[in-house]
Amino acid sequence: MSTVSTTGTVSGVAVSRRATTAAVLRAEGRLFLRELGTLFWLLLFPPLLLAIVGAIPSYREVDDELGGLRVVDLYVAVTVLLGLIVAGFQAMPPTVTGYRERGILRRMSTTPVPPSAVLVAQMVLNGVAALVSALLALAVGRLAYDVALPGQPLGYGLALLLAVAAALALGSVITALTPTSRLATAVGSAVLFPMMFCAGVWMPIQTMPDVLARIVETTPFGAAAQALGEATAGDWPGWYHLGVLAAWTAAATATATRWFRWE
Repeated sequence: MSTVSTTGTVSGVAVSRRATTAAVLRAEGRLFLRELGTLFWLLLFPPLLLAIVGAIPSYREVDDELGGLRVVDLYVAVTVLLGLIVAGFQAMPPTVTGYRERGILRRMSTTPVPPSAVLVAQMVLNGVAALVSALLALAVGRLAYDVALPGQPLGYGLALLLAVAAALALGSVITALTPTSRLATAVGSAVLFPMMFCAGVWMPIQTMPDVLARIVETTPFGAAAQALGEATAGDWPGWYHLGVLAAWTAAATATATRWFRWE
């Protein structure tokens, strides 16, 4: 009798938590869709940048130094990563830090709604938005400039998911270490530009000097750019690049878990 009762109680609690998390996700989703500025930079700016790059005639010409590719071919992976970077460093940290700054997370801890539900909702929303941004960039590249779709879709998907995880984990570190939303925005902006460089926004990794390229490949978005490029060419992403992404994700997750405070 007691076993059945205990099992029923545990099951009921699990169902209640899932329902609560789903309700928080819906509420956060409505708020997320109202942030038109964030949606522009996250969803529309990356494919728009690709459209601008592709509009330059010389960037649509085959270059033997790029292995027979065009600059616009290389920029698809760059703009895919750009959406992830914006989600991880600009969109999520100020929102969650703002909740903590205003005492919302602390007050939630006294209600049936766990504060962790907000974190889960923010990571889900920003992760999904980053993936949508990636799909839009791939669509613009294919439809507007005849860029080949990934020749190794499974490898491409794995590399993309690891890159999303790394971006959100690094964003969580900023969230954990910054006490105010204003400071979170400032730190996110400061980190944004080095990450954009590593992703190849100003200079695709394939055009970098060898020494610089090897250094950039040890960063999460440098490794991601190379992994996506390999999968696009039809090869399985290099295990080194996938390992770099996994290592950064694990290290950032551990750091954020260690230092995050609810108030």
